[in-house]
Amino acid sequence: MIALPIVGVSAADLTLRSAELSPQQSLARRIGSADAALSVSDMGGPIYQKPDGTSYAPVGGYDANTPSKTPKENADAVPAALPAGAPSVKDSSAYSKVRTTHGLLDTELRELDTSSPVVAGLLTLDRGRLPERPGEVIATNAFLKHSGFHVGSAVTPRGATSAYEIVGAYELPSALKKDELIAPPGTLLAPLDQALRASGGSGMRLQDTYLVTVGGDGFTWNMVKEANAEGVTVLSRAVVLNPPADSEVPLYQQEPREQFESSSSRVTEMAALATVVGLAMLEICLLAGPAFAVGARRSRRQLGLVGANGGDRRHIRAIVLSGGLVIGAVSAVVGTAIGVALTVLLRPVLEDQLGNRFGGFDVRPLELAGIALLAVLTGLLAAIVPAVTASRQTVLASLTGRRGIRHANRVLPVLGLLAVAGGAAIALYGTTSDMGSTVVAGGSAIAELGIVALTPVLVGLFGRLGRWLPLSPRLALRDAVRNRGRTAPAVAAVLAAVAGTVAVATYEHSRDLQNRHEYVADLPHGAGIFQVTESSGHKEVPALREALAKELPLAQRADVERVVVGKPGCEPYTSEPGCGRAEILVPKDQRCPLREAENGPASFTPEQAKALRQDWRCKESRHSASHTTVVADEKLLAVLAVTDPGSVSALKAGQAVSFDKRNVKDGKVTLRLVTDPEAADAVRPGEDPPGEDKVLPVHQAPDGAEGWGLELVLPPGAAKAAGLSTAPFGSYFTLDGTARTEQRQKMEGEIDRMGVEASLRIEAGYEAGSDLVLLALTVFAGLVTIGAAGIATGLAQADAEADLKTLAAVGAAPRVRRTLSGFQCGVVALMGVVLGSAAGVLPAAGLRLVQQRELEHLYRSGVDMGYMPVDSVPYVPIAVPWDTLGWLLIAVPLGAALLAALVTRSNDALARRAAG
Repeated sequence: MIALPIVGVSAADLTLRSAELSPQQSLARRIGSADAALSVSDMGGPIYQKPDGTSYAPVGGYDANTPSKTPKENADAVPAALPAGAPSVKDSSAYSKVRTTHGLLDTELRELDTSSPVVAGLLTLDRGRLPERPGEVIATNAFLKHSGFHVGSAVTPRGATSAYEIVGAYELPSALKKDELIAPPGTLLAPLDQALRASGGSGMRLQDTYLVTVGGDGFTWNMVKEANAEGVTVLSRAVVLNPPADSEVPLYQQEPREQFESSSSRVTEMAALATVVGLAMLEICLLAGPAFAVGARRSRRQLGLVGANGGDRRHIRAIVLSGGLVIGAVSAVVGTAIGVALTVLLRPVLEDQLGNRFGGFDVRPLELAGIALLAVLTGLLAAIVPAVTASRQTVLASLTGRRGIRHANRVLPVLGLLAVAGGAAIALYGTTSDMGSTVVAGGSAIAELGIVALTPVLVGLFGRLGRWLPLSPRLALRDAVRNRGRTAPAVAAVLAAVAGTVAVATYEHSRDLQNRHEYVADLPHGAGIFQVTESSGHKEVPALREALAKELPLAQRADVERVVVGKPGCEPYTSEPGCGRAEILVPKDQRCPLREAENGPASFTPEQAKALRQDWRCKESRHSASHTTVVADEKLLAVLAVTDPGSVSALKAGQAVSFDKRNVKDGKVTLRLVTDPEAADAVRPGEDPPGEDKVLPVHQAPDGAEGWGLELVLPPGAAKAAGLSTAPFGSYFTLDGTARTEQRQKMEGEIDRMGVEASLRIEAGYEAGSDLVLLALTVFAGLVTIGAAGIATGLAQADAEADLKTLAAVGAAPRVRRTLSGFQCGVVALMGVVLGSAAGVLPAAGLRLVQQRELEHLYRSGVDMGYMPVDSVPYVPIAVPWDTLGWLLIAVPLGAALLAALVTRSNDALARRAAG
């Protein structure tokens, strides 16, 4: 009981310490043996960075940032920032789909000279050899596992004109689960980019990093700042190992350092850790205390002999405490040894689970000694109450087996009542404090300790129910009440475990109700959308539509297309040559001033912004769509449950339909075809992007008609008459019934077989998340309940052995012993579950009130500043999960009672009852 937690804690300590990397080990895995790694930022101008290169910001801040470099100039910034004459190795990467034995797999493709000494430490070759010639690659073990390939297989990235042979397998020490392929420089990414562009698709989006060796003092902080001036971020070995003072870091002069540090306070973490450790020790003491009491009760004759031979109460207490000390020490040694052994044996499994190799086996004797000391202390604390109880027995009572007269402790209930009141007050104060969750957790822990102290009194109150119970449960309940010394710790242990489960269950159930309330449907209930999520997949859409009609029970299908500017394979908001986009041009007097002003809402006073949030021009839509302008016929309106006769008639007659009245003026809508995305992205707020306009007559749907994210629906005839190019991207549909999981899997299989990236979404309303954690906590609480109740039952049987013999002597049936044992266990479990259920609601309610206060503060601030509409009032319910409580209140005590009854022997030989 004591050793098991020590096994877990010592194993966790060794695992976490071994998984921590030293700065040298971390650098070796990130930059190999190079002095620095240089890569371009996405700011398009000078930057300031942290010394470790993990964060950066544009010079002058984000509000004042205006990119001064084109993407081409930005890409050339790194070579220009390299020290003159310094050797470097280029590491290029991009993500792409790779065809596997199962379909398509998102994979990072890299080009790197793996034979260079600079890359030592970046990767570990597991088997095979490194790539040497064009057409050869090496693959991570994770990729081989996920793809079904092996060393010697041929692999083809989607869009590539030729296959590549896998000549070796490797692993990334800090990313064991990463799917990646590495090829020699110039043999993979450039040919694939050319092939994709030749087929009308978008090219590769490369990320280049240069591993540089400069010698001497390495890449100094001054050199890092010079590179930052060119918009380049640097990870320098010399700077990481010897960081500059904060006064020498320009980023910290521009922005507070705290902004770039972890938001969680170290004090809060330590307080939470101390609370968890303290409650864990309390739980162990409550479980182990009755077990020590069983041993002391069975040894009372030997303890009585000690007293008869001159020993006083000090000696009795010392004997029992020594037993706890010995058991704690043995548990510490055994638990620590097993924890270390398990960590060593399971190291490969732990590394695979964590996704990174250990830097080494880091044993810290002081930490392990502290964990062992915790076990010794826990054993000692668990033996205190049994030691005091045993020392109070008279010699005569110990030798004759009499129980003597037990006086109730009058101080402990008072302290418990004060702790409950004080803890509840602290928890309620936490709902208004800046350190809300921490204060609530601390107050809840104090209140729970108070309930534990009140447990003997509460057990006594339960005894009043005995008059309405049948014989066996009445005997069990009265026995539990008479012997509160053994009942109360077991009930308190059950209480603590159940309280934690109920707290988590209440919190999660309340949050689930909040998520259900905040859920925004994508489509009408039962409707669905199937669409390719990559523009280059438009050629496969007709075949996928046929597969959709074949595999799913469609009631109606509305095929949709998107407006194309430039090559049909271009992504909507790419800046690649030959690509463009179509944008709805909102009339200037109908645009929201909050979005048109140069500084956004900051351009207005809070009162002005608050008023503008209520303006119809600034109303936000709750729905979104990947393409807001689509080409479709009137079937789309039926699928979207738009029943307005005017909209349906207009679309049938070849007139466009608008679902956003801000876009319509004088019955017309303007569609601007942007052919120069770079110039469009460079325009200032309030200005229109350059391009060609298409003015179309339009019917405005009434306010009650929901477009589900769509703003404009063009009939095919109108799009053709306007000279617009289109490309298919999917279909909206409704179902005749529901789609079974087998049908959806077949459709997913068709998508996978065709090798295109597509999504299938059927609106089924809000779906709650997984209850796995809650189920695990409930099972844990049940096990603790059964264990604690079983210990109390064993102690009760040791106490009531004489009574059981008397029952047998007067002719009681053998099953009476079994029945009594079951009810004794069930009574303890039921009392603990009832008290724990009541205690667990407090912390959950406190945390929800903290969240409510925080959300209401954000809401009021947002409304006052004009950033949030008035009608978005936060909804933070507090709801009790009655189904979980039902399982705990009924199933757990019943299971504990049945289990105790089954394992209790009912055929003990009749023996003479001891005198007294």
